[in-house]
Amino acid sequence: MRRPLGAAGGEHGHAVPVSERKERKQVLLRLDPAVYEALARWAGDELRSANAQIEFLLRKALADAGRLPPATGPLPRRGRPPKQPPQG
Repeated sequence: MRRPLGAAGGEHGHAVPVSERKERKQVLLRLDPAVYEALARWAGDELRSANAQIEFLLRKALADAGRLPPATGPLPRRGRPPKQPPQG
């Protein structure tokens, strides 16, 4: 059984108003296949996608070099939310 489509359409689980969503830049990145495979394995070890691993490493390098803009928000959290202990 399918749930009814929300305001965001069928490709998204939850509707997020455009004013609350920050646009993300898309870039084409060409990597040596061996570098990509190593990156993908590393990302898998840390339960991230290759894209999230690249962003994580770029942010870390920028922060280490003192070049991370102060207005940069935290990395978006992906996946299932953490379980909450029962209250009572």
